[in-house]
Amino acid sequence: MTACPNVVVGESLVDLVWRAGADAIRPIPGGSPANVAIALHRLGHPVTLITSWGDDPPGALVRRQLAVTGLDVLRVPAASGRTTVALAYVDDATGSAAYDFLAAWDPEHIPIEPDTALLHTGSLAVVVEPDAAQVLHACKQLHGRPGRVVAADLNVRPAVQPDRAACRAAVERLARAADVVKASDEDLAWLWPQHAPQEAARALLAHGPRLVVLTRGARGAIAFSAATEVSDPASPTAVIDTIGAGDAFQSALLTALLGPHPDGTQGARIPTGPQELERVLRECVVTGSLATTRAGAQPPTLDELRTAAVAR
Repeated sequence: MTACPNVVVGESLVDLVWRAGADAIRPIPGGSPANVAIALHRLGHPVTLITSWGDDPPGALVRRQLAVTGLDVLRVPAASGRTTVALAYVDDATGSAAYDFLAAWDPEHIPIEPDTALLHTGSLAVVVEPDAAQVLHACKQLHGRPGRVVAADLNVRPAVQPDRAACRAAVERLARAADVVKASDEDLAWLWPQHAPQEAARALLAHGPRLVVLTRGARGAIAFSAATEVSDPASPTAVIDTIGAGDAFQSALLTALLGPHPDGTQGARIPTGPQELERVLRECVVTGSLATTRAGAQPPTLDELRTAAVAR
């Protein structure tokens, strides 16, 4: 069990990064929830990652990498004994990555302490059964409780769940159990191809989250709440690759939820006013942009973020 009030639940995996025209494939430990936890740790917040990996060669790589980060990790045994492996194809022209997966997400249990203040999840962990149901239950345990915030990053992977209707149903169930939901324009275009991403984001908000954040790559991001919509454009960036950029963005969003807040309050709280949301989006966009300037999932430190924010 963990006594840390901030918890990330989800997969740790190995990305096999294959660049166009390259002869070699490079294994890099990753996984969206693991990346978010590492990024949040680098931004100075105590956080525990509840995750699972197998006793196999990819799992050994994950274990070594997580040990180096200094992150507090609660490893739950995997029923299958397997570690998820993702093949990431990187386009040299744009730095964007397309993925294929050998997925396993089957932790034997997901322990959530009652004093958890912030719970983040998403990606494979909310769609891959048998344990997506466990993750949803963990979200429901905290959702709606005073001083608690449940946040999710959809990070949709059609290669893992190609059934659009099933994936959409899982996302809607998650949205009803979350306070904050982040999604990319690519996520929403795949889930609701008949709607523009901004329309889909508003529809997602109607399922119950108090805040929906839409990321738009080089065009920045938009935040939607019941009372307002604000946007922030991204500055031009020399992109190496986009691996982990959305996770770095999410870590900055979680940082904003944790405070300290402009009104002086501490603890998990959702920003609401237009000016506060604009400030939050600006920091998130800068954080995500910095992550694209280096290969693999390498989120910025707090000092790097402060320097970049001043320069902007």
